[in-house]
Amino acid sequence: MGRTHPRVIAHRGYAADNAENTVAAMRAAASDDRTDAVEIDARATSDNRVIVFHDDDLSRLTDAPPAVSDTPVWELSYDEISGYTIGDSDEPIPLLTEVLAAIPDSVGVTLELKHPGCEGLQFGAVDDDATRAAAADRWRSFVERALDVATATDHELLVLSFYAGALAATYGCEPGVSIAPLVTDNGMTGVALADRYDAAAIHPPIDALLDESGTTTATADQLLDRAHTADRQINAWTVTTQEEARALARAGVDGLIVDSPRVIPADT
Repeated sequence: MGRTHPRVIAHRGYAADNAENTVAAMRAAASDDRTDAVEIDARATSDNRVIVFHDDDLSRLTDAPPAVSDTPVWELSYDEISGYTIGDSDEPIPLLTEVLAAIPDSVGVTLELKHPGCEGLQFGAVDDDATRAAAADRWRSFVERALDVATATDHELLVLSFYAGALAATYGCEPGVSIAPLVTDNGMTGVALADRYDAAAIHPPIDALLDESGTTTATADQLLDRAHTADRQINAWTVTTQEEARALARAGVDGLIVDSPRVIPADT
C-alpha cells in the first residue's frame, strides 16, 4: 500500500522556518498548502498544565535566567515559564489548547508525549506485564490531561512517544485514539510495540531507512513490508533534503516529517 505522494508533516510547525512549537508556527505551517499535518510536543508543568514545548528545560530555546532555564520544565509552574519567549520571536510557550485552536480542523495533529515529570520512566519497549502496567501508571495522569484537551477538537489525531508507558496509558485511556511508537533503532522495536497497542503507524528515524548513499536499507524493506501488511503507516523523521524525500517516496514511506516544506520536491 505504499503511496506515491507521502503526507507532509510539519515538525514542530516547520522548526527551520518558524519559532518551534508556537502558535505562530502552527498558523504558518497550516497556511502552507503542502502541509497535511503538524507535529507538536506536549509536556506537563508542575501545576498540571499541558504545554507545547520540546526540551526538558528552557536553556536552548529561551532567554530565561539559569535559575529557571536549568530547572526541568515539569518542576516549574506555567506562571513561571509563560513570560519567556521562543528564540528571537515574541512568541511565548503556549498551552496545548492554544496551539490546537490555531490549527484548522482540516490539518492533522501528530502529538508527541514528552517526559511527564515522574521517576522510573523506561525509554523504548518494556518486557513483562507487571512492568508495562507500572509504566502506564506513571504516565496516566498526564496522558489523561493531554487527551482531554486533544480529543475535544475535530483534528485527525495521532499520539506518539518514545516511551512504551505513554503508549500503554494512551491505549488504556482512549482505545479509539490512533497511536504510533517513535523509535531510534532500526524500527523492529516499533513493530513489536505497534502489534501490542494496535498502532496506526510507526515512526522510525531516517537513518534506519536510508544508508549514507541514499539507498533504501534491507531493514527498511522489511519494516515497510511488515507495517503495510498490517495496514500501518511508516512516517520517517526527520527529512532534511529533497534527495531524501524522493528516495523515501520511492520506497513507499507514507509520511515525511520535515523541518521545512522546502525539502519536499514538486514531484513528490
